[in-house]
Amino acid sequence: QTDVLDNADNAVYWLVETRPPDGYSIIDSENYVLFTREGTTYTNKSNEGGLFMEQNEHAHLLEVSHLCKQFGSGNTAVQALNDVSLTLDAGVFAAVTGESGSGKTTLLNVIGSLLVPDSGSILVDGQEITKQKDAELAVYRRRKIGFIFQNYNLIPVLTIEENIVLPMNLDDAEPDYDYMNELLRMTGLEEKRRCFPHELSGGQQQRAAFVRALIHKPDIILADEPTGNLDSKNSSEIISILKESVKTYHQALLLITHDLSIAAQADRLFRMKDGVLTEENGVQES
Repeated sequence: QTDVLDNADNAVYWLVETRPPDGYSIIDSENYVLFTREGTTYTNKSNEGGLFMEQNEHAHLLEVSHLCKQFGSGNTAVQALNDVSLTLDAGVFAAVTGESGSGKTTLLNVIGSLLVPDSGSILVDGQEITKQKDAELAVYRRRKIGFIFQNYNLIPVLTIEENIVLPMNLDDAEPDYDYMNELLRMTGLEEKRRCFPHELSGGQQQRAAFVRALIHKPDIILADEPTGNLDSKNSSEIISILKESVKTYHQALLLITHDLSIAAQADRLFRMKDGVLTEENGVQES
């Protein structure tokens, strides 16, 4: 039986040695304790030998609200994002489909702070990203975001290994080389770590960019057609690794794809058309 010491509106107490109270599910027990109940997330703080579970006011890892982004003006204006809203929780894989030019890449770039929206807000772990200064946004991109770009964006004068660890070096962080070696093994790049990007095929460069995006275990992975240059076998392996990473490290994955077989594996499926984001069930997020 769970030893529940107190039960207040926004807090639950119990002993460390016991399981969560009835109705609560444990979703992380290795690095810290994280519980959910009826869609609400509770996180732990030490409290004299027990656990103090405090309701997380911002239950979603990512909260995008009413984003708008226009390119050009007058008769040539293009509304790339038209009042776009969505939420993503840790451990969720979301796919976005849609025709080219519908606003999908713009959405990823705005969430990743590579573009500034005309209006709207982006909250990551309750932090308002759109109000941060350039230096703060650089830290946000290095620590919170893992980018997988269509065109790889590998630095030509650096080796593959140097490209992979560069974001962590810029942040004065020590890479997890065991994890990197495992990713290189899984992507077939173990023997290519000392090669330069021009010595690799397009598919190999894509896989190197994939490893770079995961090496720092980001909270949010933004993937723009990550399998576009891969054959079906490698595509399947990359998606499997992404899904495993999302579940293991409680990340949120927002992935753009034209491959319906990949989209079908997502926990949530969105469609973008003319800058408007709609979930597959036909309800526009708001």
